[in-house]
Amino acid sequence: MATWPHCTPTPAAVADLTLREMYMRSPTGIRATAAIGALAVLAALMVTPHALADPEGSDVPPVDPSPTEAVDPEAVWAPLDQTAGTVDETVPDTAPFSLAAVNPSNGSTVGVAKPIVIAFAAPIADRSAAEDAIHISSDPPVAGKFYWMNDSQVRWRPLAFWPEHTTVNVDAAGTTSSFTTGDALVATADNNTHQMTITRNGNVEQIFPMSMGKPGHDTPDGTYYVQDKFSDVVMDSETYGVSNESPEGYRLHVKLAVQIDNSGNFVHSAPWSVADQGNRNVSHGCINISPADAQWFYDNFGIGDPIVVANSVGSYTQNDGGQDWQID
Repeated sequence: MATWPHCTPTPAAVADLTLREMYMRSPTGIRATAAIGALAVLAALMVTPHALADPEGSDVPPVDPSPTEAVDPEAVWAPLDQTAGTVDETVPDTAPFSLAAVNPSNGSTVGVAKPIVIAFAAPIADRSAAEDAIHISSDPPVAGKFYWMNDSQVRWRPLAFWPEHTTVNVDAAGTTSSFTTGDALVATADNNTHQMTITRNGNVEQIFPMSMGKPGHDTPDGTYYVQDKFSDVVMDSETYGVSNESPEGYRLHVKLAVQIDNSGNFVHSAPWSVADQGNRNVSHGCINISPADAQWFYDNFGIGDPIVVANSVGSYTQNDGGQDWQID
């Protein structure tokens, strides 16, 4: 059972974002604030700084993640003015950064909203040069962009969600990862109807009644994606400064909690609000669904699967390291 201690989330700094277009792919509801560390921040997608991540061939073998492994001679770094996967004499011989960590990890399968995250061992002075030293190929190729969270971390995500069952290969100067996306599993939580509609590869698979954040605790509009999930978690209002003894306070065990941001919002089982689900919002920001629906959601949604909140109040722009799809 996971327990959320008293803590404040540690967001990734996004004070100095730069973008570069490129081509490749109380029992009325609960809100918990958790300290999401580097593992949650290391959850995004990165790619070569250019136009099309065009694989060298139809069969791209997985790459060993060891930084001491020799780099594939065809996995060249592509400068900004050429298509990834082609050779250019201006490509640098050495990378302008020290060892990087790449997420998603080698061999993993992730949801279609998962960005690539590259964390550097030291701050980067020349961001453009660092981007030029990162090569990514995907099958099929998709369009996307780089954006920096701080001087030690750059991310890459598609302009739209990855296609289902995409193969992606990342090489950050010898630190590599080869991963795939699973089915395009997308949940849309519509505040107008109080319904969550779930599609798989474009086809409606489930519609769940739900209850989101009540006035003053509204669940902001935006695209979220699964960060983690817990079969049993303690949610405690004191983690964000509200006493358990106050009218708005709570400390409860919650089952089947799927974390969708790094600010304390989850999709979770809420048997206490079943009568409200589909009718009105009663939570402190989380998305409440019935125990049976929560079991299905927990069993099917995994890291990187998107949840889109629509027709609500406000926008999910909080700098908590999970707001990737709101970064223009």
